[in-house]
Formats: sequence, structure tokens, C-alpha cells
Amino acid sequence: MRLVIVQYAGDYAEAFQRLAKGGSETYYAQKYSVDAVTEMAKRAESVTVICCMTPKFEDLVLENGVRAIGCGFSDKINSQKLIQLISQQNPTHLVIRATIPDVFKWAIKTKIRTIAVFAESIVTKTWRNKIRNYFFAKLLNNEQIEWVGTYGITSSLLFKEIGVKPDKIIPWDFLLETNPGSLLPKKFPTGLNTLKLFYAGALAQSKGVGDILEAVAKLRERHISVDLKMAGKGKVEEEEFFAKRVEELQIKDSVEFLGMIATSTLEDKMRDSDVVLVTSRHEYPEGFPLTIQHALRTRTPIVASDHPMFKTHLKHGVNSMIFEAGNSVALAECLEKLISDSALYHNISVASHSTWYELRLSVKWAELIDRWLDDTPESKQWLFEQRLASEYYNPKSRP
Repeated sequence: MRLVIVQYAGDYAEAFQRLAKGGSETYYAQKYSVDAVTEMAKRAESVTVICCMTPKFEDLVLENGVRAIGCGFSDKINSQKLIQLISQQNPTHLVIRATIPDVFKWAIKTKIRTIAVFAESIVTKTWRNKIRNYFFAKLLNNEQIEWVGTYGITSSLLFKEIGVKPDKIIPWDFLLETNPGSLLPKKFPTGLNTLKLFYAGALAQSKGVGDILEAVAKLRERHISVDLKMAGKGKVEEEEFFAKRVEELQIKDSVEFLGMIATSTLEDKMRDSDVVLVTSRHEYPEGFPLTIQHALRTRTPIVASDHPMFKTHLKHGVNSMIFEAGNSVALAECLEKLISDSALYHNISVASHSTWYELRLSVKWAELIDRWLDDTPESKQWLFEQRLASEYYNPKSRP
């Protein structure tokens, strides 16, 4: 068995080498992901991880026996070059973790056993999106693509909506914990002098970062003191734009860009904040952000956009506050309402852990791949029972 795993981003070689030296995870369950591939390498003739978006081209065989290829693509994926790199590995099994139609077409044409395991959803807003999705669903429905793993129920429903057969869709979960912890619900501090906001994610316009900065300026105009901390990185040009925007809005003393932070510190920073912000615009292809999962564990209230991927589980005024994506005025008003109603703030915090439990699924992405590779009657039956169309998921998959 020669396995190739294709992913959009994430440098497997860098992550393996950093963790092997005792370094910190830069995103949740990174060690789990790295170790899972290491275990796959023990049962296969070869395992290759191909990462599309990397700073430069690299081709390394790591100490765990995994071959890690970084394509060196920056702005756009060169499908022809990517397919050439995949073909050179002569795979018998292919796991595609990115929505790249040309790679699926190649896999179908060459009759390589293939599954999709997506962490992100797809955009459905424009007619161009809808046309693209129609043809993409036809590819995924091809018998050569054996399973379509999708992160979370909401994303699974979206793939079903564009035409992917629910008999092929397997929802999976990222979280490893079996409970949300024991933190008590929060009460909004009386006599608050400064509103502490926290954001974790890519620094990008499509993630609503500009909307957050404008909302901070609007809150300050209303004489509300704000301390905003933003964890994450973005493209150089976007980071420079946001730094300049902070100056233009005259909010430099209210905003701190933290850069990348260790995952182990994330929940402490959320717990120390008054509100966690999840502000993605509709054009961003969210799965279901781990930021939400972490925030629910800390019981710090979430203010989120009305992104389609959030609507199944986040309810306005119940377990979160929801505002119109891309609308900084609505975001500022949402924040102001939350901090002016102590009962609302407390009730949202109380609801956090029950929401966390509602989000849990039985399948982890590595187990999905392992069962598929195992190919025994028992594993085939297990996969069959995890389908979106199965009785197990029906109660959870109703819109």
C-alpha cells in the first residue's frame, strides 16, 4: 500500500520536526495529526504528505519514515504540478483534504482508491459558486471516490445540499476531549472599566478582522474602553493593512496583535477575556471553527457572525450573540447589548457546556482514514454505520 495525503496548507515536515524537539503545538490536536500519520506509515509501504501552500519547495523523508513534500505554492495552486507530484509517488490509496477538482478528476481517471476528508466547507453564495459546486458534487459522487468526510454536521449538510449523496458523507469531529472541563459559568464583572475582547484566527478581511477593528472604534466613540487581543497571522500585505488601519482609526492603545501563540495558552486567554469574537464573512469557507469549541469550554460568551456554518448550533441570545457578517455597526451593537445585560451574559455562559456536548461526533478524522485503509468487513461496516444517511445521524442532521 502506497498512501498519499494531499492537503491545502500546513507544513507537515516543519510540524514533525518542531514537535520532535519538544516544541509547542501551533494549532489544536497538531501532535495528534502528526502522530496519526506516523502510525499510518508503520502499516504501509510508503506514506507521503503533500502540502500545497508552503514558503518553498521541499522534498524530505522524515525520521518517522513519512515523505513530506511542500509544493511551494503561494497564491494559487498549480494543479498540473500538484498532480505530477502525486503521480510520482505511484499511490495505491489517495486521501484528498482540499477541494481541488482537478485532483479528483485525475484520481477518477487513473482509478486510484480515493477518499475526501475536508476540514473546511464550501462557498455557496454566488451563481458561479453554485455552478462550480454542482460539478464538484458530481465528481464526489463518482464511485471511485469511496467516502466524503466532512468536519461537523453543518458542513455535512451543506455538502448534501449541493448534491453529494448522504450515503457517501461521513461527518467527523476534531476534538479529542470527552468532556468540556469543570469551569464555572461566568458573570459579567460589575464596575467593569475595560471590555476585554479576544480573537484567534487568520488575520484576513474574509475572517472579519477589519470589521472588528471598526467595531472597536465605534465602541470607543460611545465611551466604552476596549482591550482587544488578536492571536494569529495573515499574509504580509493584510497584516500591514490592519496595522495601518489601527493607526487610521486611532485605536492603537486598544489593540494588541499577539502573532501565533501556543495552543496550550489559548483557553487561558479566552477565560481571561470578557468576549470571544468569531467574525467570519460568508465568503470564508469555514468548517466549524475550533475557536468556538475552545470558547465553549472556557464559558466565555461568544459573539459570532451569521455565517452559514454557525447557524445550526449557535443561537442568538441563547448560547451566543449573532450579528450580520461584515457589518461593524451591528457587531458593536451586539457587544454593547451583551455587556449591558448581566443576566443575558450569564445565561449564555451557562449554556456553553451543553452546546459543546451537542457538537460532539463519534468519528475522528484519523480513525476515518484508518478504517478505510483497514478494508476489513468489520471496518467497512463501521464506515457504513457512520454515514450521514444512517439512523445514528438522522436526529442531528435535521436543519
